[in-house]
Amino acid sequence: MANKEEIKATIHQLYNLMNQWPDQSAEVLDITDVLLQVYTKLDQAKQPEVLINKLVHYIRSMALKGRLHFPKKEEELMIALGLVGQKAGLNGLYRADYSDKSQFYSYAELSQMKIR
Repeated sequence: MANKEEIKATIHQLYNLMNQWPDQSAEVLDITDVLLQVYTKLDQAKQPEVLINKLVHYIRSMALKGRLHFPKKEEELMIALGLVGQKAGLNGLYRADYSDKSQFYSYAELSQMKIR
């Protein structure tokens, strides 16, 4: 998986599968929200590998928090995204807070969310 269109297709597939889960816990809803956010921002990303790396770490973090189990198909998609994220190397991490959803939003988007 190398180009942005393939990455977006994988994100789209994962989003659709997770939306069909019977258990729509807070963690699942946060994950699907972030998947949608990354999907929309991927075209403008200068380093998509870094964005995908953050996405995978965020999803894994939320999965641990919510004790979520990914079925085989979802796990395969996560592994595919993880392989893309590995290309970011150490520069993709920067000791970020993996559980912080705000890392996927711009300052303007966060300001609008707080106003509502």
